Amino acid sequence: MQGPLNLPLAIIIFIFRYITTPLKCPISDIFTVAAATEDNPAMDYIRQFKEWQHYFNGADFIDIKTIESKNDLRAFIAAMLSYYPWWIVMLYRIRALVVHVLGLVKHAAPEELPNVPPEEIPFTPGEAATFFIVRMAAENVYWIAETPPDKHLRAYFGIVAEPLANELQRYYIVTIVHYLHWTGPVYFNLIRPFHHLVVARMARAAARVK
Repeated sequence: MQGPLNLPLAIIIFIFRYITTPLKCPISDIFTVAAATEDNPAMDYIRQFKEWQHYFNGADFIDIKTIESKNDLRAFIAAMLSYYPWWIVMLYRIRALVVHVLGLVKHAAPEELPNVPPEEIPFTPGEAATFFIVRMAAENVYWIAETPPDKHLRAYFGIVAEPLANELQRYYIVTIVHYLHWTGPVYFNLIRPFHHLVVARMARAAARVK
């Protein structure tokens, strides 16, 4: 009885240790706050796109990570959405337990995601990109999508490209969360440590030059 009870915890610890090994590609956690009104270099750049303010208004959680890459925006998005190693599959299964306990909307998690080519990344609002729904996009500039509808929170995932010298791009990887129900902060704070690790790993994979 002791062994089976400890198995989920052992899996979580193993995954945590695996994905917290040092990253070869530096990633900066520029901004992690509960409002979009704080002075910050990342927000200074993103605020030039006035259409983004709608998503920031009233947000309960905002996280912006940055990384540099020579991949263009389409290639960067495609690589992020195609990154689906075994440990993310395991995290989805663990997430299903949390969803069941809190009585949240259940979304089917595939065993693996397709390898999405850059030319198939949609930039038209309303179109699906894997399990995301595109809300707003501008070629080579930015892309923002929403997770499937939930009763506990509304979450957006976006990427903004800032051109640099020597064909480099600085990418701002943005997560915006709005709580809709008391279960929203409970759920999100449970998965929050893994959110940071997963996004960082996705960004590192996407930054590699193809």
